[in-house]
Amino acid sequence: MSHGICQPVGTSVLGQRLDDVADIARINREVRANSLDLLQTSHTLAGIDMALWDLLGRRRGEPVWRLLGHDQSTRKTPYASQLFGDEPQETRAKGKAQREAGFRAVKFGWGPYGQGDASTDAAHIAAAREGLGEDGILLVDAGTVWVDDVAAAAARLDALIEHRATWLEEPFISAALGAYKALAERAAPLRLAGGEGAHNFHMAQQMIDYAGLGYVQIDAGRMGISDSKRVADYAAQRDVRFVNHTFNSHIALSASLQAFAGHEQDDICEYPVEAKPLSREITQSLIERDSDGLVCAPDAPGLGMEIDTDALARYLVQVKITVDDARLYATPDVP
Repeated sequence: MSHGICQPVGTSVLGQRLDDVADIARINREVRANSLDLLQTSHTLAGIDMALWDLLGRRRGEPVWRLLGHDQSTRKTPYASQLFGDEPQETRAKGKAQREAGFRAVKFGWGPYGQGDASTDAAHIAAAREGLGEDGILLVDAGTVWVDDVAAAAARLDALIEHRATWLEEPFISAALGAYKALAERAAPLRLAGGEGAHNFHMAQQMIDYAGLGYVQIDAGRMGISDSKRVADYAAQRDVRFVNHTFNSHIALSASLQAFAGHEQDDICEYPVEAKPLSREITQSLIERDSDGLVCAPDAPGLGMEIDTDALARYLVQVKITVDDARLYATPDVP
């Protein structure tokens, strides 16, 4: 579902009706909603940055977190990151299943949340708390559903506070700093979380300074390890908790843990539990929870993860780009 915001722009434009001025605004909204995450340069550079840190760590025989200046890799409480159920009873069952699987913290996101009325959303939050148990850490992700509508988000606060949610994540798009701030002023003791849409240090810095966040969530796959470390250090100075954003592979999980590996105050991390087969198979091993149910960045050279090229080859699609008989690109061989 998250990849729904990576759709080609043409998908939201071609074939649309254009009868009046309102249609232009509607098409604009659809393009922004469906293609929010098209940031090729930033995301490609993020991947290169992650690879460079991994390569240097392997060359020096040091884990990336130590190259970044951390003295240790502290253990984090992983939260099971999953979608809301279609109905409250499914949400309850999903919460119960993750608690039985040993997760103390569970995040419910997207799905029907914010798509209907506030009472339906409240039923999902109550069901999530019931399934997770009274002592579980309940986290909620709205997936930017309200864009910048403070009133719509505020209508959900009572249920979130009643059922002791720790945070409400991404009620708005990342750039809506005023909306974030206005909601944060009304939300206590609930904290707001956001920042996964930031694709460089300066975007995250603005959210930390002006959005009233309690938690800043950074995706190393969007801004790289270098900028992620800058954000983690800056957040610590501003008394904002740093959390990784990772919903796919364990190599991404390892990369995202490096930036705050040594920050003991930043003690919770996103942990993918509904990953697709490719995300699970891309590495030869996974970052497993220890006997206490905690995880940490690997104490091994680089990112500490080995790519399974045999598994990766099964997903490889051969692509050739030719212009006027000149080949500009062809899929490289996998070693």
